[in-house]
Amino acid sequence: MSWQTYVDDHLMCDIDGQGQHLSAAAIIGLDGSVWAKSASFPQFKPEEMTGINKDFEEPGHLAPTGLHLGGAKYMVIQGEPGAVIRGKKGSGGITIKKTGQALVFGLYEEPVTPGQCNMVVERLGDYLIDQGL
Repeated sequence: MSWQTYVDDHLMCDIDGQGQHLSAAAIIGLDGSVWAKSASFPQFKPEEMTGINKDFEEPGHLAPTGLHLGGAKYMVIQGEPGAVIRGKKGSGGITIKKTGQALVFGLYEEPVTPGQCNMVVERLGDYLIDQGL
């Protein structure tokens, strides 16, 4: 299965049969290389990816400054240190799950809830970890 298929079929999928979708998603290697992304995923800067990776190594690193992606700033909210970073921005937000080789990103806007985004992103992330990825 191609990485793009994971994004299209597992991240940008219909959530709970309600016709709701994440607003954007991507799988990005720990080195910052894009493995696959939705057309709506923001163009990000290398330093934004560096900051996100640093927060996985040093949980709390992004808390004072916020998480930045594609120029948008997210307030970092409770995640799982070293495994999941969650952010909030207005009525939407972001979930990032770290696997052995990549970061799985999901961005959402209402009516999708933070819990739905977490479930979609973390389920794929856990699957990839189980596959040794």
